Amino acid sequence: MLYHLLYEWLGLNIARYITFRTAAASLTAFAIGLLLGPWMIRRLRAFQVGQVVRQDGPASHLAKSGTPTMGGLLILTAVFVPTLLWADLTNAYVWIAVLATAAFGAIGFVDDYLKMARRSHHGLFARYKLLSQVMVGLAVGVSLIVLSDVSPAQYDTRLMIPFFKEWVPDFGWWYVPFAMLVLVSSSNTVNLTDGLDGLAISTFAVSAATFTALTYVTGHRAVADYLLITPSAPAAELTIFCGTLIGASLGFLWWNSHPADIFMGDVGSLALGGALGTVALLIKQELLLPIVGGVFVLEGLSVILQVGSYKLYGKRIFKMAPLHHHFELIGWAEPKVITRFLILAIVFALLSLTTLKLR
Repeated sequence: MLYHLLYEWLGLNIARYITFRTAAASLTAFAIGLLLGPWMIRRLRAFQVGQVVRQDGPASHLAKSGTPTMGGLLILTAVFVPTLLWADLTNAYVWIAVLATAAFGAIGFVDDYLKMARRSHHGLFARYKLLSQVMVGLAVGVSLIVLSDVSPAQYDTRLMIPFFKEWVPDFGWWYVPFAMLVLVSSSNTVNLTDGLDGLAISTFAVSAATFTALTYVTGHRAVADYLLITPSAPAAELTIFCGTLIGASLGFLWWNSHPADIFMGDVGSLALGGALGTVALLIKQELLLPIVGGVFVLEGLSVILQVGSYKLYGKRIFKMAPLHHHFELIGWAEPKVITRFLILAIVFALLSLTTLKLR
């Protein structure tokens, strides 16, 4: 809205620059998270929306029981408001990203609400939760197919393969289930990472910063051509959306850092994972996503390996899954686990950026 007011109506030329609006959106998101945090914490406490801790988890986590959760509502507010203020609202990419994020957030909200109602760490039944995620993923996939039909010059269903510049397969309608797989995987792995104070949100901020750079490059034809990235002018507006993800993450981390005053809950983790996956799909960096979010991939793989090993052989690979709990149980203090995983997230982000010229 401010973009249309400042640039289209008042003629302020600075408002048309992506860099200016991204910085403004990021700062707005950070301010919202910082200023609304205390109010949100008080309201959640008033409604007795407290964390229900797993009894089979690390003993040190029992003290966290009752800490306000569903803080993802604060994150989503800090993402959506600045996006609507500073982005070009005629851009289809922006709306796909916003609506997909909101849809995954709604699934997480229902899950969190049922946990609170039942006073249990079990919320929405796994099959219903997964089915809901699949439906949202398929809807996004179909939207992208429609987008490729309406504007084939701006979007297509080809797949960019890291390290290869000649091999660019076109998935056609198979892109729909592929998009669904990307989104379901992304949302669930971020969700699994959310188990320690500030872990998920800090590692997510690194991934969001990486995709902010990637969206800007994708929308800049000269740089995109140089890096052999599929250029897309509309994708430039996603830089603003990604900027709000960074600002919202930092604003929430202020209150979620150890010892946490508030947890994001599934309404936050599922939404953030869905946002990351949607941006990756829109800028054609789907296969770079597992590298950018390497920490999330490790967390997800640890759960898959743990469950698979126990069901097949009756043995556990890790002391506990997801992976961050394993390191807690072998003696790492919680802040040490968080810091080291954050370092890994930065390393993965840097590694992903180096692939842009290794084609």
